Amino acid sequence: MNQQETTDLFNKIVKDYSERLYWHVRDMVGSHDDANDLLQEIFIKIWTALPSFRGDAQLFTWAHRIATNETLNFLRKKKIRSVLSFEKISGAEERIADDPYFNGGEAERLLVTALNKLPPKQRAVFSMRYYDDMKYEDIAQIMNCSVSSLKASYHIAYMKIKDELKKFSTDF
Repeated sequence: MNQQETTDLFNKIVKDYSERLYWHVRDMVGSHDDANDLLQEIFIKIWTALPSFRGDAQLFTWAHRIATNETLNFLRKKKIRSVLSFEKISGAEERIADDPYFNGGEAERLLVTALNKLPPKQRAVFSMRYYDDMKYEDIAQIMNCSVSSLKASYHIAYMKIKDELKKFSTDF
């Protein structure tokens, strides 16, 4: 791929996928500022890796996989930093309450709070399936695992969220 083809493809990725990748990352990290910072790093990673893109996967799936891996790495590093510095990672409720960009209602706030209590990989699977309405096959390609393990992971995440939401309502 020559420089012009790489530039054109990168511009297409930014134009076509920025918003979807932002919301995917935002669902996983729970913060507008963290999502924006991460998205910049993700696009740098995509730009760097673009010349080696072989087309074995769909372009969106490939970009989504980079975004997911970078976000999981970010969450892992954030957890390690908090343990090493003996700081508490800000809870889901505090992140949502402090986020001036959150504009959902009470039900959405409760769902986001429950989602943020999931382990990062379950959160990613749930977000891709529930929010992005992605097929299990595409998620499996992004997460590099089998469809059956993804379905199990989604079901476990769903049950955890359902149990969390039951604390606030008897309608579940």
